[in-house]
Amino acid sequence: MILVLVTYHCRPGMREAFLHAIQAEKIDEACRKEAGNLQYDYYLPIDQDDNLFLLEKWRDAEAVSVHNSLPHYARLQDLKGQYVEHTALEKHELKEELL
Repeated sequence: MILVLVTYHCRPGMREAFLHAIQAEKIDEACRKEAGNLQYDYYLPIDQDDNLFLLEKWRDAEAVSVHNSLPHYARLQDLKGQYVEHTALEKHELKEELL
């Protein structure tokens, strides 16, 4: 399993607008429907007003690779350009014995 942890550091006051744009364009729903997706959820950190956290779980690296090539992923990158100052990303491969 591949675990991806993404923190979007949004421009001041733009976090909710960014999340709304993602949901309005159904990018989150499209990601959840992808083959190999196990979880794709956004969270609002309580003490970080301009950050948006994304937790992704994927079956394997191939599923992540396909995800990164799809039109809704490209659209998310476009939206980031409008709302996000920078992004921190962690990717971890979890072995079955750890599950």
